[in-house]
Amino acid sequence: MRIHTVSPSDSFSDPGREYRASEPGVPLRCCLRKSLEAEPVWLFRYSPSSGKGPYAEVGPVFTHVDCPEAPSLDRLPVELLNNPRILRSYNAAGQIVDGEVAEPGSFDRAIAGLLNNPAIESVQVRSVSHGCFFFAVTRA
Repeated sequence: MRIHTVSPSDSFSDPGREYRASEPGVPLRCCLRKSLEAEPVWLFRYSPSSGKGPYAEVGPVFTHVDCPEAPSLDRLPVELLNNPRILRSYNAAGQIVDGEVAEPGSFDRAIAGLLNNPAIESVQVRSVSHGCFFFAVTRA
């Protein structure tokens, strides 16, 4: 699998982005971990590329202002998967194909199961409580 993150530079497309000098414990979409005390972050509107037309969504995400590390793009980020997450799959036309709630410990199996369907191009991993986008997964 291949993990797709959100770049801090994506924040510049949102003129309403907010600078936060310290916002500890928020899920960062750039390096796929939680923020630490005194790490400057952007909070901005983001639309994942997999949903198109009526399936396109915009929601709030956090990234570092200047990300100090690159995440592994071939392994799921353990720090952001310690709670149940929504897995939402999309076809090449950007339409939702399927969705499910995955529990901790079952993410690899659940994502692999969705990607075994040839109609599915990508899977979005989202928050259960707020529905916010975390990252996307495609076949390697």
